[in-house]
Amino acid sequence: MSAPHTKRVCQIIKLKPERADEYKEVHRNVWPGVLNALERYHIVDYSINHYPPLNLLIANFKYTGSDFEKDMKAIGDDEEMQRWWRLKDSMQESFNDGASGSGKEIPWWTDVEEVFRFEGGSSA
Repeated sequence: MSAPHTKRVCQIIKLKPERADEYKEVHRNVWPGVLNALERYHIVDYSINHYPPLNLLIANFKYTGSDFEKDMKAIGDDEEMQRWWRLKDSMQESFNDGASGSGKEIPWWTDVEEVFRFEGGSSA
């Protein structure tokens, strides 16, 4: 088994504008089981930002495990995550052709390419 590493992920999805208030309220009251599942599958430092002019949700998280594909499959099969996604999916629209919801074969959220990163540190 490989050693854990950190993989940063950024994803986007469209928020239905008429559901914005409901989406924010649901996330203010996220279920403990969802938070536990995120940690169980090595997802940390998770945030979702909303950009209203484009009805855009931007998710950022770090993956700290050693097998990203395995953990993403496992979280997709997790009953608590499936219940959470059923609640939220009706509030969103995917940018991915053929996507039908979270945890399905075609990704619901679209991965966004990282073009720059600065992690700090001492300057020369």
